[in-house]
Amino acid sequence: MSHFTVSGRFQTRYGHQEFTKTVEAPNENVARDRIYSQVGSQHGVKRPKIDLESVAEAEEAAA
Repeated sequence: MSHFTVSGRFQTRYGHQEFTKTVEAPNENVARDRIYSQVGSQHGVKRPKIDLESVAEAEEAAA
């Protein structure tokens, strides 16, 4: 599986909070869905209040 770096922001009661997360997923659509799920459950935010700004495949570090 590939790693994707997703950045965006979500609405809080005090404004917007920006984030950047890396997830492991088979494709970009699954990566988006996993970010919606993670941010939603961690911060209690519904999907319409999450704005994903970029999704890019991350380069894997050499082991």
